[in-house]
Amino acid sequence: MKLELKTDSENSLNSFSHFFKTISILTLIIIFCDVALKLGIISRHYQILYNCSVISIDKSKSSYKKLSKLINIKSKQRIWEFCREVVK
Repeated sequence: MKLELKTDSENSLNSFSHFFKTISILTLIIIFCDVALKLGIISRHYQILYNCSVISIDKSKSSYKKLSKLINIKSKQRIWEFCREVVK
C-alpha cells in the first residue's frame, strides 16, 4: 500500500505566479496608457506650434480654423495674440 501526501506548495506557487502575472499586465497597461497620453500632449503642442508658424506666414482662413479647433479660441485677433506668445 502506497501513501502519498500532497503539499500546498504547488498551489501556492501557482497562485503567486498568477498574482504576479496579473500585476505585471496591469502595470504594463498603465505605463502604455501614460505614454499614449504624453505622446498625445506632445503631438498637440507641436500641431499648435506648426499652425502658429503657418499663420505667421500665410493668414488663410483654413489655418485659423485648424488652430481654432486646437486651442478653442474663436476670435482671429485672440488667435493671433496667442500665436505671438507661443512663437516667442
